[in-house]
Amino acid sequence: MVIEETYLKGCFVITPKVFEDERGYFFESFNQKTFEAETGLKVNFVQDNQSKSSKGVLRGLHFQIGEHAQAKLVQVIKGKVLDVCVDIRKESPTFGKQFSLILDEVDRKQLYIPRGFAHGFVVLENDTIFSYKCDNFYNKAFEAGIIFNDEDLKIDWGFSKKTLLISEKDLSLPSFKDLNF
Repeated sequence: MVIEETYLKGCFVITPKVFEDERGYFFESFNQKTFEAETGLKVNFVQDNQSKSSKGVLRGLHFQIGEHAQAKLVQVIKGKVLDVCVDIRKESPTFGKQFSLILDEVDRKQLYIPRGFAHGFVVLENDTIFSYKCDNFYNKAFEAGIIFNDEDLKIDWGFSKKTLLISEKDLSLPSFKDLNF
């Protein structure tokens, strides 16, 4: 597997080595020893989540605050998404900067998103299955987010707002400049 750090410190793109033959394919989707050796980070995933969505569904931008912050390892099992993360670590030199990439079932890339980042994705194909590991348990009392179309972040989701399917909860998230944590 190839692990490359993005321009956002602590955020890594992971490309697995895939073995394919007439039976199908096999790849190691995570190896803690390799991950820690390549990144210098210690990680202990405690929760796995999965969602299935249709084209045009936008989920995010979400994060957990305080001691409930979560690092995530995200991937697409089936389909395709545009995955986006935003550095919300106030002391970071890349505070307010974003990173995005296409995750799909073809190249099977993954994105490791450290604690202190907001995360979201828009689904590019019907029946997409998205999976992610978290290093901390979800706690509803500490969930937070940023509105997807924040004027300061200027994220290009590739869809007009009219064609996106977004939950009421996500539509009522605050702007980046109004974050208070």
